[in-house]
Amino acid sequence: MASHLDLEEQEQLDQLKAFWKQWGNLITWVITICLASFAAWQGWNRWQSSQATKAESIYTVVQAAVQAGDLAKADAAVKDLQGLSGTSFAAQGVLLVAKLQFEQGKVDAAKASLNWVIQEGKLAEVRDIARLRLSGVLLDEKKYDEAGKLLDAVATPEFAALVADRRGDMLVLQDKGAEARAQYEKAYAGMGKTVEYRQLIQAKLARLGVAVGGEEAAK
Repeated sequence: MASHLDLEEQEQLDQLKAFWKQWGNLITWVITICLASFAAWQGWNRWQSSQATKAESIYTVVQAAVQAGDLAKADAAVKDLQGLSGTSFAAQGVLLVAKLQFEQGKVDAAKASLNWVIQEGKLAEVRDIARLRLSGVLLDEKKYDEAGKLLDAVATPEFAALVADRRGDMLVLQDKGAEARAQYEKAYAGMGKTVEYRQLIQAKLARLGVAVGGEEAAK
């Protein structure tokens, strides 16, 4: 009886050996890959967390420099922030610096910063903010085609009224009053009633001789 059991056990061992000989290496590789992937995923999460913390710290420096109007310090800090483009802080910081650059007459630098946000920004909404701001700079330079293309690329639904308003500005500069009126009316209708900017759109309509509601303003 014992001999019979020994034979069965030996047969099972032989089958196991044969199985391992055929599939052992593959199983080992699969397990190794799974473990490596898990380790890499954990490492990536830790790296992402450390990058975000570092970016937040630099963003604070950029923010303080912008508030103080110190463009040199802001420029130096934002270069470090651009090296952390995978974080949301990077694009937000560059937007701040672009505003200061424009205010201090560094228009080309501001345009470069806004283009960087459009190309590298992590969040679609932030990229669209950069497009809206850059379109305004291009309107000042009478580059209407380029500005129009940027406005065409804005896809964030919440910005639809701002896009219409900016298109109205562009059409006014091109002496296309009727088309500008339609865009301003669209912007006014799409802007929340509690938003103060709505009053500015109303003023633009008034300058075109239009009262809100579509009636001509009294002349």
